[in-house]
Amino acid sequence: MLISAKLAPTFDYPVLDRFWRDADELGFHGVWNYDHFYGLVDPQQPTLEAWTTLAAMATLTTRARVGCLVSSVTYRNPGLLAKMAVTVDHMSGGRLDFGIGAGWHEDEHRGYGIEFPSPGERVEMLDEALAVIRRLWTEDSVTHRGRFFTLQDAIANPKPRQRPHPPIVIGGGKPKMLRVIAKHADEWNMPSSGAADWATTSAALDEACAEVDRDPSQIRRSVQIFLHPQDPGQVDAELAKLTGYAEAGCQHAVLSFYQPPDRELLNRVRAIGSGP
Repeated sequence: MLISAKLAPTFDYPVLDRFWRDADELGFHGVWNYDHFYGLVDPQQPTLEAWTTLAAMATLTTRARVGCLVSSVTYRNPGLLAKMAVTVDHMSGGRLDFGIGAGWHEDEHRGYGIEFPSPGERVEMLDEALAVIRRLWTEDSVTHRGRFFTLQDAIANPKPRQRPHPPIVIGGGKPKMLRVIAKHADEWNMPSSGAADWATTSAALDEACAEVDRDPSQIRRSVQIFLHPQDPGQVDAELAKLTGYAEAGCQHAVLSFYQPPDRELLNRVRAIGSGP
């Protein structure tokens, strides 16, 4: 099982810098952040912007994949997001994993004056946005008139370093979302809710792949595990669940730290993985 490390950009920049460098030096498969404007535990918690910090991650690491788990489709025009992603892909030397989802944090949308459609509409937005983004990454010029987005002779140069494009990682688990994942994703991620629940959703993704005529083996299966380093017992209990996920077919675990881990803990959890 691949092991990646994630820390939200809700800490002082020097703390984030040290985390990214340590995770990279220790050989984690990937280093991740998240895309929110407020702290999730405390909305008042200072929170740095996701894609700006992702650009810094790209330049301060040399081996690990970098990505955001995950960006909300509602926060940025897909043309702009495609351009931002290509920039980070070039800055990292072709190490970007493009994480995206339908979004869920209503208070952030209201606070920033961003439209917050219904869940079903946000999933449809994601489907359309991904179709647009993939075209921008691979075509010379894109004209698109859809339900949510309009582009006219849009040019997106340079193209990504990775060809045909960076791997697309989509988070989600509801039936309508799984169909979008089956159409577009190179990797599916789901927050930890137990190996049995994860396995049930993974099987449902197989069914969604059959509906869209996609080989399910083309989609890497992953889970996000939440760890609280200030509570060693909680960390031990969560890490013990990894065996169950691996037996259920999980290929990649993203360990999301609620407090910055020290290098000793990072080294310990990195040893669980099967390789970079």
